[in-house]
Amino acid sequence: MKYHALLTTDQGLNTPPTNPCNLLEFGFLKLAAGETYHGESGDREILAVLLGGKASFTVGTKQFEKVGERPNVFNGKPHAVYIPAKSGFSIQAEEALEIALPSAPSDLEIEPYVIAPPQIASGAWGAANFKRYYHQILTLASQPELPARRLIVGETFTPSGNWSTYPPHKHQVDDLPREAYHEEMYFFKVNPNDGFGICRYYNEEGEEENFTVRDNSIHMMRRGYHTVVSAPGYTTYYLWFLAGNQRVQATVDDPHLGWVGKTVSMLKEFGL
Repeated sequence: MKYHALLTTDQGLNTPPTNPCNLLEFGFLKLAAGETYHGESGDREILAVLLGGKASFTVGTKQFEKVGERPNVFNGKPHAVYIPAKSGFSIQAEEALEIALPSAPSDLEIEPYVIAPPQIASGAWGAANFKRYYHQILTLASQPELPARRLIVGETFTPSGNWSTYPPHKHQVDDLPREAYHEEMYFFKVNPNDGFGICRYYNEEGEEENFTVRDNSIHMMRRGYHTVVSAPGYTTYYLWFLAGNQRVQATVDDPHLGWVGKTVSMLKEFGL
């Protein structure tokens, strides 16, 4: 089975040509200044993450004016708008606009809300050449006050030549506190945008897929181990979003490579 795709980036809504996941869906919305997109959330919750540009939202009877400030994902923290299930909504572009629209099934009846940059936790994971930087946009650990039924969303930036999501990990069964079941997708951007990275996916059933990460590519995972590396000279970004039976996160490292994670504290002592 193919677990990756290169998305089209036409004006309007773009979606992956295939989707192996049962819970997660994804849309990439591109609008010119002044254009408006109308949608219905149906039985799904949506987190509209502004990748670049500014927009005004109407969700049900609520209005959020001129949301967004960063020009692209490599310049600052995002704004996001939570769109609950059973909601009609519209998005009007105040300027050229790119928005990610991850979604998952939900029965949560709540009001829509905006997530602003000051609410988004940031920091670094790993060390040395597997150090990467993150924004936690909608997670139970960092934003317990922000309600959601299933969605967990954040961003990771992997510097030139570095590895990310390393050691490779999985989250495919509910066995708390050791492991939690979550499907996951990565939506990639690359800076400069003609660059690339490599993503490795493999699972315990013997499937293995190594593919080239390009600007606007997506990786879709129902299960299995995964890891990413940036080509020297390029930074890779990915929006990561998960959905499962609950929102507590717990992962299990590949037992053959998990020892690498135990070196982080030592490497940090050496300033790496």
